[in-house]
Amino acid sequence: MLSNTSLEEFYKRNAATFPAGITKDTGHFNVFDPQTLFNKDNDNRTMPYSRRTYYKISWLNGKSRAEYADKVIEVEKNALLFATPKIPYHWIPADSNQFGMFCIFTADFLMPRKSGVVLEELPLFQPGHVPLFHLNDEETAEVAYIFKKMQKELHADYKFKFDLLRNLVMELIHYGQKLQPMTALNTTQNASQRISMLFLELLERQFPLESPEQRLSLRTPKEYADRLAVHVNHLNKVLKESTGRTTSELISKRLVEEAKILLKQTTWSVADIAYALGFDEVSHFSNYFKKQTAAAPLSFRT
Repeated sequence: MLSNTSLEEFYKRNAATFPAGITKDTGHFNVFDPQTLFNKDNDNRTMPYSRRTYYKISWLNGKSRAEYADKVIEVEKNALLFATPKIPYHWIPADSNQFGMFCIFTADFLMPRKSGVVLEELPLFQPGHVPLFHLNDEETAEVAYIFKKMQKELHADYKFKFDLLRNLVMELIHYGQKLQPMTALNTTQNASQRISMLFLELLERQFPLESPEQRLSLRTPKEYADRLAVHVNHLNKVLKESTGRTTSELISKRLVEEAKILLKQTTWSVADIAYALGFDEVSHFSNYFKKQTAAAPLSFRT
């Protein structure tokens, strides 16, 4: 099942503690040594298939694989993995001989006013990219040095250490953007199952709408495809084969279901409902609802 993994859940799951000196103005950052964070006899070493609410950069050392919605990538020894809150993935170690390091940080840690960079505009964090890179021995040594410097600086008393840590995070990001992405394996059957499951869970996760100020974050097939890092045509093909419906039909069906619930079970105005469901104009929502149900919103309500 796809789930959100918040910072609090991450620390609770791994029995770790927040670093000292973290404030709202600073944003969140921490760096870890996996072999000390996880017990080798504990299957907690497997990272769950989830959409994390933070960014993560991992130096993977050991045989493992990363599973995305439509692709599986095998790691033989050393690799650099970038994770964004928008793209869910699953990391699975092949054995207990897993080493390396990783850091986690929130978007506000690298806010434009602090770093001059908008993370989502960087190629590494664009939908559809494979943010996993093979490292040779020389590259491994360079990446390991950056991570170890992060760990050292995080525990230092230097007044401007978080500015230095931001620079080190950006150094890792730019280092990764110069590398060649690893090749994904062709796993059509399993990938199709994952895509269908993740799409339906992402769709259902948009609901229920609990206040007129809340608005759907995903509305179009392309937005769902981008979130799953697949091409919109491929998403449509997979869903048609597995459910008998197109992506647009599935989205439309769930939108109408929610509209009916809101009309019958709340006192929200039609304008509020239209806004919450992602319609910019009330007339567009009214026409859409009537086309799908043969009834106008107010007629359905009464």
